Amino acid sequence: DSVDFTILDNKLTYLVGPNGSGKTTLIKCLLGLVKSSDGEIKINQEIINGNYNYRDTIGYMPQVASFPENLTVLEVINMIKEIRNHTKDYDEELIEKFNLHREFKKIIKNLSGGTKQKLNAAIAFLFNPSILILDEPSAGLDPISSSQLKDKIIREREKGKTVLLTSHIINELEELAEEIIFLYEGKVLFLGEKNELIEKTMERNLERAISKLMASKYENFI
Repeated sequence: DSVDFTILDNKLTYLVGPNGSGKTTLIKCLLGLVKSSDGEIKINQEIINGNYNYRDTIGYMPQVASFPENLTVLEVINMIKEIRNHTKDYDEELIEKFNLHREFKKIIKNLSGGTKQKLNAAIAFLFNPSILILDEPSAGLDPISSSQLKDKIIREREKGKTVLLTSHIINELEELAEEIIFLYEGKVLFLGEKNELIEKTMERNLERAISKLMASKYENFI
């Protein structure tokens, strides 16, 4: 079985599916961390196999932040800037919004989970990428920070950027989603606009549509 789909520019596309459906594996393939056994992946019309320069166009926010715990927040930011060797203007909007300047001298291991997640988000946007891959971006954030991040995501989409997100928070899907990719056991069972899924399941909102899709054991959608 193959996974065949296109993620559109200027759209917020949500990757949805139960645990074990292949979401994480798919993201790792897009990032070049896992090599697909068959087929090909194209980013900006170019096959990525053996070519990792495309990674410079991606801002990735993993579900769980992992930074060297003995470094300060500022040292982590500077280290990543040096690794990326980015010469264009930095996008430090989230550093400002999240007041991360107040945390610059703090050691990573002494940060709260929420502050680590703020740093995680800020770094994903820092290099002004044309493609954003955000894995459970609101996880661990307080309501104000979550709202600020959502607003930032919307603004980036309005600039014409490609945005791929995963989330288990249905309210977040309802608010942000435009395109939906529903994965189950490595198969794409639905690919289309949010309203199309709602109509297909004959439900009144996205939460009920996704619940029905899962409860149906996917038989009517394969």
